[in-house]
Amino acid sequence: MAVVGGIIGGGIFRTPATVAERVGSSGMVLIAWVVGGVVALIGAFCFGELGQRRPQAGGGYVYLRETWGPLPAFLYGWTLVLVIATGAIAAVAVTFANYALALAGLSDRLTVPLAVGTIVLLAGINYVGVRPAAITQNIFTVLKLAALATLIGAGIFLAAPTAAYRPLPPSTASSFGAALVPILFTYGGWQQTNFIAEEIIEPEKNLPRALVLGVAIVVAVYLLANLAYLRVLGAQGLAASTAPAADVMVAVLGPAGGKLIAAGIAVSTFGFLNLVILVTPRVLQAMAADGVFFARLAVLHPVHRTPAAAIVALAGCAALLTLSKTFGQLVDYVTFGDWIFFGLTVGGLFIYRAREPQAAFRVPGYPWTPALFVLAAAYVVVSAVVSNPKNAGIGAVLIAAGIPVFLYWRRSGPVV
Repeated sequence: MAVVGGIIGGGIFRTPATVAERVGSSGMVLIAWVVGGVVALIGAFCFGELGQRRPQAGGGYVYLRETWGPLPAFLYGWTLVLVIATGAIAAVAVTFANYALALAGLSDRLTVPLAVGTIVLLAGINYVGVRPAAITQNIFTVLKLAALATLIGAGIFLAAPTAAYRPLPPSTASSFGAALVPILFTYGGWQQTNFIAEEIIEPEKNLPRALVLGVAIVVAVYLLANLAYLRVLGAQGLAASTAPAADVMVAVLGPAGGKLIAAGIAVSTFGFLNLVILVTPRVLQAMAADGVFFARLAVLHPVHRTPAAAIVALAGCAALLTLSKTFGQLVDYVTFGDWIFFGLTVGGLFIYRAREPQAAFRVPGYPWTPALFVLAAAYVVVSAVVSNPKNAGIGAVLIAAGIPVFLYWRRSGPVV
């Protein structure tokens, strides 16, 4: 549930339109999503082996520290906590509030208060224990899968095939590659489950299993969702749509279908929000335990056994970003950085294998499969830089700003 919930947010309800616009035909749309799914599955296998080798709180932070050193690990945690996770929490909370208020018929002036209130509510649930947070995650993951099942069922079984549209321009290698970038972002998120490895029962066995099974479920759901979009809208209609999920449901079920999918998107974003608030504080916990962040954040609550101070700190930063309304730009600046650390983390698997050849869970097709994932990550980073060099430059500055912070913490020692 954590893996599925960490991947499925709002992307599958929007990204397919961008993909169709870039590749131009139904067949190429599906091929692109299959290729992206293969990369995601390779990533799941790689993170499965990494998690089995080091079932510790912090996930990627721990792997980077042990393979590439403390500075790259700190910069990963710095970027994640400063912008990526907090910005994602703020953005998704606002998206949830927009849909929830529209469904309730309330004024959009309540968007920011509801978004902040939702962050506080979910932080409170996660504060009092992993079990209530996990129950919340399970419920909302099932609900978001039910919403997608409704969309898929309506598009594949209830709708008549769409009328033929004028063909789009044929796909080229560059346009196919450009389509893979949003696809890979939409498939991203499986790595977050590794953050809570210490709190999983028998993580050496269950974490790799959860990662591979969870990603496989998402790949199947995404392919079926795209089949539904294409059956109802066609490649041309999908490329022209600004809200493909809503367009499909309205076309098949009328206005009630539009409300139904809006409720599904609200549920999906709420579940994704809970997952990010559940797992990210464990990175803060690991950084603090290493003495490169406030020592208080490494302390577990004496009753609830959660990193309570880290949860409060993360929620507070996300709430401030929501109030400031600057999160959208910040996330755009550093999103490419997320894939730099993805590639480095999986590249670290080669270092682990050289040091410790034996492992209970091993990536199939090694070394070619991890190498393919690293190449895919490099492609995403290069594409992001080429498409918007200004944003990438600002993002690089934000990431690099962590270097003096790291040096300060290393020199001054732990601070309460």
